[in-house]
Amino acid sequence: MKDSEFHALADAIYQHIEECIDQSGVDIDCETIGSVMTLTFENGVKFVINRQEPLHQIWLATRENGHHFAYQQGKWIDNRQGHELLAWLGLQARRQGDTELAL
Repeated sequence: MKDSEFHALADAIYQHIEECIDQSGVDIDCETIGSVMTLTFENGVKFVINRQEPLHQIWLATRENGHHFAYQQGKWIDNRQGHELLAWLGLQARRQGDTELAL
């Protein structure tokens, strides 16, 4: 994958996450500075999503663990456990952030 393709795909997933949060009406503060997106839930839990350009990955850090997602067959897939990024993010929002977030 070329860097330009990675950036386009990463931009798209960041935008999708932001739009889902905006449209959901849930109280999640979403702040993006450079390549780092921070989601802060009403209960104080924070998730950090960042781009790892040299590896062409998106990393998600939660209270439980860190996950590294690579783009495979049209989805961002965790390279250790096989979770899909949006599904995993929604599950962790429910588990850790006490928030239903449809992604």
